[in-house]
Amino acid sequence: MSYQSGFKEGLFAGQTVFIPGGGGGLGRCIAHELASLGASVVLAGRTLEKLQRTRDEIAEDGGRVLGCYRVELRDEDAVVELVTTVLGEHGPLDGLVNAAGGQFPAPLQDLSLNGWNAVLHNNLTSYFLVAREVFKQCMSERGGSIVNIGADYESGMPGMGHNGAARAGLSNFTFTAATEWGRAGVRVNCVIPGFIATTGLDRYPEADWAALASVDRKIPLARHGTAAEVSALVVFLLSEMAAYITGADFRVDGGIHNGAGGFLFRPGEARNVKAFSGFHRDEPPKLLRR
Repeated sequence: MSYQSGFKEGLFAGQTVFIPGGGGGLGRCIAHELASLGASVVLAGRTLEKLQRTRDEIAEDGGRVLGCYRVELRDEDAVVELVTTVLGEHGPLDGLVNAAGGQFPAPLQDLSLNGWNAVLHNNLTSYFLVAREVFKQCMSERGGSIVNIGADYESGMPGMGHNGAARAGLSNFTFTAATEWGRAGVRVNCVIPGFIATTGLDRYPEADWAALASVDRKIPLARHGTAAEVSALVVFLLSEMAAYITGADFRVDGGIHNGAGGFLFRPGEARNVKAFSGFHRDEPPKLLRR
């Protein structure tokens, strides 16, 4: 069995896409779909074993991973060297998907400066550094498409204010980069997932699992999303079909930002709600298997 993409076969034939964070979660799924559509992908992240697992899976499915690179993406010198190495070993990049990141729950009053800085560096600074170097060293001369994976910050993020601040900054960075780099033929967009059923949910404290599992009651479509549903939008934004789309946020969240009801409306039972699950190697989180 292979990835069941809704896009045409060979859509990315002859193209190379760089995916920091391609070793797990959404990045792994995106890497699989792009490879299934003919792209050659390059993976980077902190844990080499995870990257190699994705590489081996893609190879088994007939796709191509050009290289896996262990790197600290918050380190400017390391990112500059990484991009130089990737370009030197594999040639120019057509796309970049910034999918690395990480956060942890903490109320603001208990948050240390180190914790605050760590999450801002994970989810904002690293994205900036990679995008800047890919632009300077490659895309400024030949164009390309950049997609950042963000998170919904618009109503604040109680319990993870450091992550909310980072993600708000990421969207603003996206808008600015799209303007500054547009004349070079570089498009920059941000995809904002909602509650997506990946194993990343299991990293939250087990005491929060029940709340995470029942969040579907707040979602108009009454379910968690799938990694393939996020990947589909990323693939579209990277493709030639999105040639006139740049500098925008795109939610993939089942409508949760609008809420499922209000004081004059109570949602009924869900019906006719279907999910797209094209990722043949998808791994649902433990908290949703109960």
